[in-house]
Amino acid sequence: MLAVKTTAEEAFRLEVRAWLAANVPAPIHDTGPLARREYALAWQRRQYEGGWAGISWPQRYGGRGLSDDQQIIWYAEYAHAGAPSTLDVNFVAQHHAGPTLIALGSEAQRAFHLPRILRGESLWCQGFSEPGAGSDLASIQTRGTIVGDRVIVSGQKLWSSYADIADYQELLVRTDASAERHKGLTWLICDMRTPGITVNPIRNIAGSANFAAVFYDDVVIPLDQVVGAVNDGWKVAMATLGFERGTASIALQIELQNAIERLMDDAARSPKARSDSALIERLTLLWAQAAALRSLTYSIVSRSSTGSSANFDASMVRLRYAELVQDVHRLGFEISGADGLTHPGARGWTHSYLYSLHDTIAGGTSEIQRNVISERILGLPRGT
Repeated sequence: MLAVKTTAEEAFRLEVRAWLAANVPAPIHDTGPLARREYALAWQRRQYEGGWAGISWPQRYGGRGLSDDQQIIWYAEYAHAGAPSTLDVNFVAQHHAGPTLIALGSEAQRAFHLPRILRGESLWCQGFSEPGAGSDLASIQTRGTIVGDRVIVSGQKLWSSYADIADYQELLVRTDASAERHKGLTWLICDMRTPGITVNPIRNIAGSANFAAVFYDDVVIPLDQVVGAVNDGWKVAMATLGFERGTASIALQIELQNAIERLMDDAARSPKARSDSALIERLTLLWAQAAALRSLTYSIVSRSSTGSSANFDASMVRLRYAELVQDVHRLGFEISGADGLTHPGARGWTHSYLYSLHDTIAGGTSEIQRNVISERILGLPRGT
């Protein structure tokens, strides 16, 4: 846990802890898409009514405008309170779309969407990846043809989380087919109720249907729904991806450390596990790696607040978290053995391990993250 440096920070921590203790909802057991949507929106509304929505957003856009240290305290207490995972159906709205509109959206876009996101009135999904253009966003082929004051979109997106229950989508399309790879892209706000959109949910190896394929058949989007500028979508998309790897990842990291500590508690209660030196060593190493990851994240957040950190620094956090979460849940899967196969619901180690397999793919594969680290941070020559 982050050490509290001042009396004011300690008071803030106690305020956060008390509010969460009184307001965190019971876990949801119905994993159906509509039930998850209503659960997430209800929790967002409760945070809004309690004054805890958009705590990192500027006050002029409805947020609290809290400092980095206060945000970290919030996320740390949030995770320790067992609050709904930040990586839920509201993640894109809270940590992608909202911050992107604050940074690069028009005043009209901000005025319409930001209050709805904060009040729990709309969900967003992401439309970046495509067949053949997952981690390599510069290769996307979904077309956006500008005709007067409209953009006509045709093509397909893949792995769009919760697209079947989303109201809006952050959609990246190619508006200039003759431009070089990173040029000619445009970031659009797409209303998911627009005619011509077809959403097909995809069931993954863990049995969840969180992902979807989205098809666009001459979908008409007003030109005023462009975020940033036409053909400047690469810059906007990189800003979007950068937002998800800041302080919001602290809660996920603490959730992961909590999972390691649950494994430690299980091992402590088992005479066989207590005598297994190799198991104890693995658990100890995982705990230390999780603590090191949080220290790295704190360092990046601190540098970011002074303007000395770049978006690609977060690739280190993204890579290490994705691989560590798999290591932790793989060990839980191994320890649970046959018992894990019969665990009800989505909280068992078998389900969580299978679900974690997507972490080294989603948001940029581990290979892509290593390329970014080698080229942008270590200054190594670009691979051919």
